Amino acid sequence: MKLQTLVSAVGQKPELLAEKMNLQTEAIIINQGEKNDYTEYFHRGNCIKVYSFSERGVGLSRNNALLRATEDLILFSDEDIVYEEGYGEKIIRCFQERPWADMLLFNVKVEESRATYHINKEHRVRFYNSGRYPTYSFAIRREKIHKANITFSLLFGGGAKYSNGEDSLFLMECLKKGLKIYALPVTIGEEIPRPSTWFFGYTEKFFFDRGVLYYFLYGKLRHLMALRFILAHQKKMCETISPKQALTLMLQGMKEGEKG
Repeated sequence: MKLQTLVSAVGQKPELLAEKMNLQTEAIIINQGEKNDYTEYFHRGNCIKVYSFSERGVGLSRNNALLRATEDLILFSDEDIVYEEGYGEKIIRCFQERPWADMLLFNVKVEESRATYHINKEHRVRFYNSGRYPTYSFAIRREKIHKANITFSLLFGGGAKYSNGEDSLFLMECLKKGLKIYALPVTIGEEIPRPSTWFFGYTEKFFFDRGVLYYFLYGKLRHLMALRFILAHQKKMCETISPKQALTLMLQGMKEGEKG
């Protein structure tokens, strides 16, 4: 069983990225920038394949890597993740110990202001607790994801029309297709802080885009989930925009999602 790390990057020097990230497995780096090119090199005995594209969009980047993946297990990653020693062996061992699992989610340390999740104990991921995990926590059996024909949305995430949410939509699609997903209290690396490519505060666009996301994410439950979201986070998110206005913006976003 082998692991391949799929890295989404923008404007990086790919020949330096494997060392910077402490990659210890086979890897595919999708580097979005100003040119179209392909190179490969070896780092710590592993082949690093680098595809450069003159395009933008995190969903597009992840799909380009996913469609080219070849190993038994794949781990999604970003250019600002630095991995712990032995992360590859750790992930492989977790899958070997859980032959029934199609997908495992792992902890990656982040600064407190950016933290959206922390796995304290092992549990199965279901519809109701799937909305907070970032893509760089996802490790998957490659054949399972390819057979299910699951890819990332091109509408959401950095470089796309709407802010974030491509990770939640991907995870929800995995659940709908019947993949067995488990979250583990196992840390594999750390995120190095950098300016966000999509978050610029709790603006009107933030709530509007969240409404579009909820239309696709929750379907008939979207209104209830939007109300729950506002009530749960109003102290933090509604300092300049009132809870009522925030909910109205989310409802407007849902209507845009419905129009298609």
